[in-house]
Amino acid sequence: MKKLLPAIDIAAVLYGNTHAQDFDAGYAAYEAGDYVDALQEWSPLAEEGVVGAQYNLGFMHSNGQGVPQDYAEAVKWYRKAAEQGDVDAQYNLGFFYSSGQGVPQNYAESVNWYRKAAEQGDARAQFGLGLAYYRGLDVFQDYTESVRWYRRAAKQGYGPAQSNLGFMYSIGQGVPQDYAEAVKWYRKAAEQGNSSAQANLGFMYYNGWGVPQDYSVAHMWSNIAHANGNENGAKLRDLVAEGMSPEDISKAQDMAMECMSSSVDMYGLLGHFL
Repeated sequence: MKKLLPAIDIAAVLYGNTHAQDFDAGYAAYEAGDYVDALQEWSPLAEEGVVGAQYNLGFMHSNGQGVPQDYAEAVKWYRKAAEQGDVDAQYNLGFFYSSGQGVPQNYAESVNWYRKAAEQGDARAQFGLGLAYYRGLDVFQDYTESVRWYRRAAKQGYGPAQSNLGFMYSIGQGVPQDYAEAVKWYRKAAEQGNSSAQANLGFMYYNGWGVPQDYSVAHMWSNIAHANGNENGAKLRDLVAEGMSPEDISKAQDMAMECMSSSVDMYGLLGHFL
């Protein structure tokens, strides 16, 4: 609920201290788990146009907090906040149109709201817009434009965008094929726990694409990917193991365990093991 704290200041500026105090009371109630009281504090503010309260009503209806879960009601309040320029509401509205929750699925509307949020710098929306261009969802399929939006999100540290940008470099879609650049972005996402990037990074080490071929590191990353729920990670790990000695497999397993249990940066660990 990162929206709540800054919205207090906005309410004070736009609507006066009384509204800010009411908003603050709603926030305190929410933090205490008293969702019904939070709704009672925020509902009048939302009706009067306080954007933070509108967003929070959308959030609570979406998650069934203090009210039965109701995506249509969530969309109603997200829309009111989104129309006032709230970036989180714009992203959520884009997601609801993309998934067909609370509204009929409509990719054109999804792209419309993703774009508004993306142009305000929201990395999730930039990623969503990149997906829309990649898949041609109510926009012309355009890999170059997809890469442009993935890159903007990836530079903000958004793991799914980093992973997808790595994929685009690995196969040369929207950019010249560049294995080293693919490895760079896969690694950034993998170190954040993205299981797809972890499996793909293992695949790059297995083939020696963009990095020196190293079965131990390939086994390590694929094993980590599998531990994070990626089925392709298990398949790759078993494939890599066919070309390894029992001693090397044991070493790779130790590397994976240390990477997953250590609080230090994974890149530092890789440097140690390599």
